[in-house]
Amino acid sequence: MKLKTVALVGRPNVGKSTLFNKLAHEKISIVENLPGVTRDRIYTEVDYLDYKFNLIDTGGIDISEGNFNNLIEIQVNIAIDEADVILFIVDSKESINANDRYLANVLHKSNKRVIVVFNKIDNKESEVHKFDYYELGFKEIIEISVEHGIGIANLLDLIVKDFPKYEKEEDDNRIKFSLIGRPNVGKSSLVNAILGNEKVLVSNIAGTTRDAVDTNFKYQGEEYVIIDTAGIRKRGKIYEKIEKYSLLRSLKAIDRSDVCLLVIDYLDGIKEHDKHIAGMALEKGKALVIVVNKCDDYKDDKKREFTKLLQSEFQFLPYVKIVFVSALNKKRIHLIMPEVLAAYENSIKRIQTSVLNEIITEAYNLNIPPSYKGKRLKIYYVVEEDIKPPKFTFFVNNKNLVHFSYYRYLENKLRENIDLTGTPIILKFKNRSEK
Repeated sequence: MKLKTVALVGRPNVGKSTLFNKLAHEKISIVENLPGVTRDRIYTEVDYLDYKFNLIDTGGIDISEGNFNNLIEIQVNIAIDEADVILFIVDSKESINANDRYLANVLHKSNKRVIVVFNKIDNKESEVHKFDYYELGFKEIIEISVEHGIGIANLLDLIVKDFPKYEKEEDDNRIKFSLIGRPNVGKSSLVNAILGNEKVLVSNIAGTTRDAVDTNFKYQGEEYVIIDTAGIRKRGKIYEKIEKYSLLRSLKAIDRSDVCLLVIDYLDGIKEHDKHIAGMALEKGKALVIVVNKCDDYKDDKKREFTKLLQSEFQFLPYVKIVFVSALNKKRIHLIMPEVLAAYENSIKRIQTSVLNEIITEAYNLNIPPSYKGKRLKIYYVVEEDIKPPKFTFFVNNKNLVHFSYYRYLENKLRENIDLTGTPIILKFKNRSEK
């Protein structure tokens, strides 16, 4: 089902990010560490009772800053275009200022449901300024203290009061894949090239997000769904003025995909933002193919040079296949679908327990882990616990003895013996007593 979206807006230092973390029921830092990747986190899903919704965090709006117009336009358009409910966070310790009034005016024009969240009520000043904020003209105002957890449940009740209860969608066996990447790398052109190559377009249907279009099509007699993250947007280019907001569109598409195609602009080269987006697909456990677009002048020596650069920049994705194409000239488009299918098949691969244990036993004997304080890691056996992505559970004597380097060693040994190209894998360690 299509999830409702809630956006947090307000001026700086009113507690937006702290509330974001609180509602997400976990500590999500501004910058998270992945293998070789850092990224801004502005989007998550929130589960509350029988409800589920998307939550967006936005930067603080300060009209006293030099380039404020661009920033305000971006923040407000996120709230307008994406949100069903806007949480307007204000600071009870301070009186209304020009930032609050400006934002209130814009939000009134949006005709969206706005809840004024009166934060930091655990202080003497809050009583002084409380009624000032009624002047902003919004009907719904709630008092909370994020830091002390006061009023959070009441806020959640207010947010979801008109939301439908979450119902899991019926299983759809069609393979879904999305094209993700920075703006203007040719994602939509690639979608058209893939569809035009097959000439068997079935139908266009509205996607489950406001900014993505799902297209059903057939390939070799089977039906698939391709998700174009560019979609049809009235104000899409506003987001693209600051690249991190294109992450939001990518995240929504990644969530619904079985396989992600990370599209990179051959002419523009590799940017840090490309790695951010790849890291999101990795974090979600999605199978991945790297598609280098705009290779109109395709030569083997240039391909080798660019491949080496990709391998250097994407060291955290050594298992991902790279395809060089030109959407403009329809060159090598036929190479994409076989890699999509191969990556998907590997993401759902089931490995016999006997085969797994033979591989791991041999790997262990070849490289017995060193002892630590008189204790040495012992691996009793391993099983495949889940798929999409494959998850392998190792039963050991003491999981605290698993060093990161040995984790990587075991992962590499699994990949050497089993074709898991295109999919991440997860290794989980349990003490045998936890079984």
